Amino acid sequence: MNRSLLGRIWPNATAVVLVVLCVFPVYWMFATAFKPTPDIVAEDPVFFPTDITFEHFETAVNAENFLTLVGNSLTVTVLAVLFSLVLALAGSFALARMRFKGRRGFVVGFMIAQMAPWEVMVIAIYMIVRDADMLNSLVPLTLFYMVMVLPFTMLTLRGFVAAVPRELEESAMVDGCTRPQAFVRVILPLLAPGLMSTSLFGFITAWNEFPLVLVLNKQAEAQTLPLWLSQFQSQFGDDWGATMAASSLFAIPVLVLFVFLQRKAVSGLTDGAVKG
Repeated sequence: MNRSLLGRIWPNATAVVLVVLCVFPVYWMFATAFKPTPDIVAEDPVFFPTDITFEHFETAVNAENFLTLVGNSLTVTVLAVLFSLVLALAGSFALARMRFKGRRGFVVGFMIAQMAPWEVMVIAIYMIVRDADMLNSLVPLTLFYMVMVLPFTMLTLRGFVAAVPRELEESAMVDGCTRPQAFVRVILPLLAPGLMSTSLFGFITAWNEFPLVLVLNKQAEAQTLPLWLSQFQSQFGDDWGATMAASSLFAIPVLVLFVFLQRKAVSGLTDGAVKG
């Protein structure tokens, strides 16, 4: 009985400790953003602020080019995710449903691309963009962000497409649908968990990307929020409240997206990993 009780307690206790370790930095960031400056610099840390202020958020929002950079980040991130989903849907269907020469090598190539560290290719990417006279443009960022998330998106969706019985697609074609129509009407609705999980992964990857924009976009108006956030403290000195407010604003889109998609996204990642 004691062993059985211990067997139930230690996994739960371990989970609680891990959750606290992961959640506390996020809580501290948001809490600091709402604290008055005296509470932030006090010798005794204030874990539960009683006085709430929005002054630090005003400082962050009124920073130079903030709204422009928000628009840049949303543009390149959303477009990269959408383009990667469109290409991955077509590619995953071909890999899961069709048999052609070189198919296995194609899959291995995408796996290798997924494992490749993008940081070592920054110089080569810079030279390509420079020669194309597209520095300080959002177009190269969008295209390279799309390429970053495309391998994972395609390999994950391939598992979902393979898990859909062929009979459903064939039945739709017997009823008069063409193959594209059968894909849109029958297979695509069943891929919702995979689309959500890969969209979340792609959004986080593109939203947080730093090295490429640092090298390719030197003009302030053409940068994105990660680079703005890295320069925020040097711009505002030791204003930790404003720094935490800026960090909170940067994290909010990802947190909101994860809250809305987390149930489907987690199941999607698990299903896509074991099927196909």
